[in-house]
Amino acid sequence: MTDTPRALADLARDIDATCRLTGRFVLRSGRTADEYFDKYQFEADPVLLDRVAASLARLVPPGTEVLAGLEMGGIPVVTALARHVGLPCAFVRKTAKAYGTARLAEGADIAGRRVLVVEDVLTSGGQVVISTGQLRELGATVEHALCVIDRGEGGAEALADHGIALRALLTRADLDAARRP
Repeated sequence: MTDTPRALADLARDIDATCRLTGRFVLRSGRTADEYFDKYQFEADPVLLDRVAASLARLVPPGTEVLAGLEMGGIPVVTALARHVGLPCAFVRKTAKAYGTARLAEGADIAGRRVLVVEDVLTSGGQVVISTGQLRELGATVEHALCVIDRGEGGAEALADHGIALRALLTRADLDAARRP
């Protein structure tokens, strides 16, 4: 599927209207923000999530063998995306569980495979950097990360410092432009 500029602008408008909150919010990075993108609002809407996944599909790098969704918001995104691209998924925990399989990454095997890390919203990039390092230690080749929203607050640069190229469906600027009449 190829997104037209109009279709992508419509998607940005719908995501913005669905998930942008105003107030005082502490982000995972520890930063305080006056706006928050409540990604669970678009992830919980099956029609909107499917539109997101269809648009993300065109951003999956050639040669990708496994999609790795980060706990917790990346899990629904990666599952929906997999339906569009036909690739297996790994579900990546923040820390390996202490029971059952005791794995950090559940689902598809990642060792020796080209893995695309999938996240919902990127701010500082901290969790993507941490999780990518852990996946690499488990034998995965990770060169790219994909996110639905890049807040434009240094995350892409932080990833680049660790050899990870970011592909973002939408940026904060896209969502801001979608609000304008």
